Amino acid sequence: MENGEVLQMRGICKYFPGVNALQNVDFTLRSGEIHALMGENGAGKSTLIKVLTGVYVKDGGKISIRKESGNGAVDVFEEAHIRSPQDAQNSGISTVYQEIALCPNLSVAENMFIGRSGAFTNWVDMNKKTGELLRSLDIPATPRQQLGSCSIAVQQMVAIARAVDMKCRVLILDEPTSSLDEQEVEKLFKLMRDLKAKGVGIIFVTHFLDQVYEVCDRITVLRDGCLVGEYVIEDLPRVKLVSKMLGKDLDDVADIKGNSDVKPVDTSKTPVLEAHGLVSNAGIKPFDFNIYSGEVNGFTGLLGSGRSECVRAIFGADKVLGGTVKINGKPVRIRKPIDAMKNGIGYLPEDRKLDGIVADLSVRDNIILALQVMKGFFRPFSKAKAEQMAQEYIKLLDVKTASSDTPIGQLSGGNQQKVILARWLLTNPDFLILDEPTRGIDIGTKIEIQKLALKLAAEGKSVTFISSEIDEMLRTCSRLIVMRDRKVVGELKGDDLTRNKVMATIAGGEEK
Repeated sequence: MENGEVLQMRGICKYFPGVNALQNVDFTLRSGEIHALMGENGAGKSTLIKVLTGVYVKDGGKISIRKESGNGAVDVFEEAHIRSPQDAQNSGISTVYQEIALCPNLSVAENMFIGRSGAFTNWVDMNKKTGELLRSLDIPATPRQQLGSCSIAVQQMVAIARAVDMKCRVLILDEPTSSLDEQEVEKLFKLMRDLKAKGVGIIFVTHFLDQVYEVCDRITVLRDGCLVGEYVIEDLPRVKLVSKMLGKDLDDVADIKGNSDVKPVDTSKTPVLEAHGLVSNAGIKPFDFNIYSGEVNGFTGLLGSGRSECVRAIFGADKVLGGTVKINGKPVRIRKPIDAMKNGIGYLPEDRKLDGIVADLSVRDNIILALQVMKGFFRPFSKAKAEQMAQEYIKLLDVKTASSDTPIGQLSGGNQQKVILARWLLTNPDFLILDEPTRGIDIGTKIEIQKLALKLAAEGKSVTFISSEIDEMLRTCSRLIVMRDRKVVGELKGDDLTRNKVMATIAGGEEK
């Protein structure tokens, strides 16, 4: 047993119906280290954290916590039976989530002590203790200050201070920097380093590669519910980390050009859409974007890199804070989705269940929804016309449904995706954005959707395609815009459209 370890997870398994979410996963945390837990969407990171914090009960394996024996005796490990968040807290494990679970209408001191036995019995003492803790961790807040008046970064720090004051020895920070600017991130990192110096073991869950290499000591990588490996940060260059997360070895992968039928576009013509300095309230850095008639381009990068936020800004789905947009060379204002729709833009969102389907409505009503919005709800289509349009696209896309009256929520994921595609094709857009159109659907439907994107481009439409699968992007796109840490870091086309080049650009160009 290695000296300094505070947490051991061995052979952890977790099953859900039809899914092995965790398969014999090991994880080790030492006192006084910041340990990154990395992996793409569905890798098992969240499940492992939920097992450790008692949100889920493990189906196999063992969790052990080092017990401080005191009096100079040797510390020993004891198995921790964690079946609830309270069990985790009693074992010295605390979690600070991206969404801060504190009360903004209460003071900093009240938030520090809420939920504790005997809290609020001595306000003077409570404020005094809070002040001492804030000063010791150099947190710019006062005990009596209302939490909601603090910045998000300070609220995160207060949540961390609360966890530390409750004697946590294992601190889990789950995407704590996703809503922070660069200055706020630096303040948070200073606090993390201070806690590391005090012997706290920190598990840092993030999608930001730059931040991992700035603040972490070790990295554990998960993929598809399995442990890929544990690495000292100096021994794992960024490009190798990306390859391990994606499951592809750069050294063994041939140059992939795919079998794409997308033809070179005439870039001497005016772009269909051209954006300059576009920025939204989703935290992406200002970016430029253009797309030409007959082109399939794409945004690529790891999950959380800003791919979806960029297209949401283009479509007006997030609040646009700045930048200019031209359609066919003419300035337009796109501040909300209806503006985009009226300018010939369609958008299939990343989360079809949250932002796409209306589960209780019929297949027919889901198909005509966007066109009805453009026409106006006070000018409804006749049922005969709606049925005619629905049947045309049900046949065109081979949607498997008992009838057009079937609630879309009863269809398979792949058929739901086809219905959302039909919705936008019905509006006859000049520019169609497809964000993760093939996620979670069978391989046959995936190929159909890829072919459809190429077919639309061949007909003169413009398509932006986003996928977590690099092979799919290389097969479909003639130009890739590379994202990292919410900013554009490169653009690849022609002979540069290879897996190695994409992964190296995502990682920051480091091949060493």
